[in-house]
Amino acid sequence: MATTHILYLHGFRSSPKSFKAQTLARHIEQLNANGAGLTWSCPQLPPSPAKAWSLMQQITASWPTDTMVVLGSSLGGFYATVLAEHRGCRAAVINPAIEPARDLARYIGEQTSFHDPQDHFFFRAEFIDEFKALARYPITRPERYWALIAKGDEVLDWREMSARYQGSHLTLLEGSDHAVSDFDQHMPGLQSWLGLPASA
Repeated sequence: MATTHILYLHGFRSSPKSFKAQTLARHIEQLNANGAGLTWSCPQLPPSPAKAWSLMQQITASWPTDTMVVLGSSLGGFYATVLAEHRGCRAAVINPAIEPARDLARYIGEQTSFHDPQDHFFFRAEFIDEFKALARYPITRPERYWALIAKGDEVLDWREMSARYQGSHLTLLEGSDHAVSDFDQHMPGLQSWLGLPASA
């Protein structure tokens, strides 16, 4: 199915300046320069899961469910799944965080952003309950999902991730890392699944 609207959600302590977000943004910009007419959004997500969820809903409120896709990496993969389950749209997840309430509890306190060390934010204890309130596993229609999961992920357990996306369009990478530093190599597969041209 053709894609008309794309939302990209970054991970914890990340931003729209991430390598994957920038790679996708450049590709969509090239496609739009050739008349593709794609709607692209890659917001800076607030630290509060409840506020992030509100922002996602606000951005996509008028988007057509059948032709919108939400993409997310790490914590963004969790959020993408939440939105996909809520809206019934397609989602692409990259090393998705599946238990943020558990895994991020140790980060309560002051944090800095990866792409701007001057940017500080406070990760509050109440955010853990906000994650719990959002959780949408198990996924209801795996065929709506594209998942890229690295066995070499140094942050998350690839077995746990892949178990949550059984039945999806799942690619397991031998090696790689949490950031999927070789993301360029996997763009053609994602573009094909999105129904987008491989090159502008």
